Amino acid sequence: MKLNIASGNSKVIAMVNQKGGVGKTTTAINLATALSATRKKVLLIDLDPQGNASTGFGIETKLRKNNSIYEVLVGIKSIVNVVTPTKIPGLDIVPAGVSLSAAEIELVGVTSREFILMNVLNNLPIKYDYILIDCPPSLGLLTLNALVAAQSVMIPLQCEFFALEGLSHLLRTVSLVKKKLNPELSIHGIVLTMYDKRNKLTQQVEFDVRSHLGDDVYKTVIPRNVKISEAPSHGQPAIIYDYKSAGSMAYLHLAKEMLHREKHMSVVVEMESVAS
Repeated sequence: MKLNIASGNSKVIAMVNQKGGVGKTTTAINLATALSATRKKVLLIDLDPQGNASTGFGIETKLRKNNSIYEVLVGIKSIVNVVTPTKIPGLDIVPAGVSLSAAEIELVGVTSREFILMNVLNNLPIKYDYILIDCPPSLGLLTLNALVAAQSVMIPLQCEFFALEGLSHLLRTVSLVKKKLNPELSIHGIVLTMYDKRNKLTQQVEFDVRSHLGDDVYKTVIPRNVKISEAPSHGQPAIIYDYKSAGSMAYLHLAKEMLHREKHMSVVVEMESVAS
C-alpha cells in the first residue's frame, strides 16, 4: 500500500517524539503557522488524545465533541466533515479530544489497522501543500498510523541528558517502519528545542547530536522563551501572540530553512533522474 493523496502532491510530515514535554506540539503549531505565512495551504492533524494542538489554536472542547479525528479513524465521519478552519488564513486543523484515547483499543482488531490514516488521507479531496501530524508522546498504534501515512518525520529534540538515548530508540522505530510498512519514509529533520546557549549541557547535547547525525539536524534551534509558553493559554500560536519574540522568530527561520532544504532536495532528485 502506498500514500497517494488524491488532492495533489501534499507533503505529509509526522511530528514525532515518544517523550513528552519536548516541544513537539509547540513545534507543530508554530511551524504550521509559519508555513501558512509563506502562503502555503496547511492542514494540521491533531493525533494526540491530549488535544493540545487543538487547544493551541483556540478550538473549544465542546466543538471537538463528535467532531474530531477519532470519528474519522473509527469510520463514523469523513475527514472533510471534521476539518476545522483556524483564525489563520490557509491553515486548517483536524482536532482531537479525549475520545481519541480509546482509538488504540478499538482499532486493534481492525484489518490493516496501521494503514487507516493513510487511507483517510488518500481520500482527502482538499488540496494542501503541507499536512503536519502531531503525534502522541508514545510509539503506539496512533503514532504508527502517522509513520505509515507520512513521507517524512520531523523530530523535536529537547537539549537534555537522555536526549540521544531516546532518539536512537525512535530512529530504530522509524527504520523498522520504513523496512516493513512504508519504504518511502525518511527523516525530514531533527529540531533542537528548549535551547539555552548559557547551559553547558545544552551545548554538549547539541555537539553530540550534530556529530552523530550531521545534516539531519536543522541549523535553526528553538530557544527557551516565555512567550512560547504563554501563547497556548491564549489559544494562539506564539507567532501570532508575539511575532517579535525570540521563539517566534526561531520558528519563522525554521520554516524558511525547511523550505530551502526541500527546494535543494527537489533539484538533487531532478538531477539524479536526468542522469539515470
